[in-house]
Amino acid sequence: MKAIVVVDRNWGIGKNNDLLFRLTEDMKFFRRTTTGKVIVMGSNTLKSFPQGKPLPNRINVVLYPGGEKREDCLICDDMEELKKVLAKYPPEDIFVVGGAMFYKTMLPYCDTVYVTKADADGEATVFYENLDKMPNWRLIKQSDKVLDNGYEIMFCEYKNDKPVDFFGGTDK
Repeated sequence: MKAIVVVDRNWGIGKNNDLLFRLTEDMKFFRRTTTGKVIVMGSNTLKSFPQGKPLPNRINVVLYPGGEKREDCLICDDMEELKKVLAKYPPEDIFVVGGAMFYKTMLPYCDTVYVTKADADGEATVFYENLDKMPNWRLIKQSDKVLDNGYEIMFCEYKNDKPVDFFGGTDK
């Protein structure tokens, strides 16, 4: 399982249930990386999408306790149902896409996180875990800086040396 996220220089990811920045190159990276894959999220992330609709050309799985079942995405009431639904897909095709609480819950199960770092302060109210300060995580790839909509960004890849098996609950 992987995660994909944009952070500001303070590891901020959002405010008012919205992204901090509009980054064209990052959106292209996100689309290229997740198209044809499974994206999994909390209910607020789904609500933040245009018209609250799932992203096209992906399987959208949403942890949404008490949420109404929909034809356009898979709604899971709890973590046990989420495990059953995600067990149907190859772990390398599953991407956690937000929001803050869901990222925090799922991070131990991720073996890879794709982090787009924007060299700016987005005045965030919600934050991602600072992977640079976490003992199991290491930066393995980092792009050169790219200018994107007025912001300098870098595409980074982090690996977790000790991911927890989401389906079995034990270390791999």
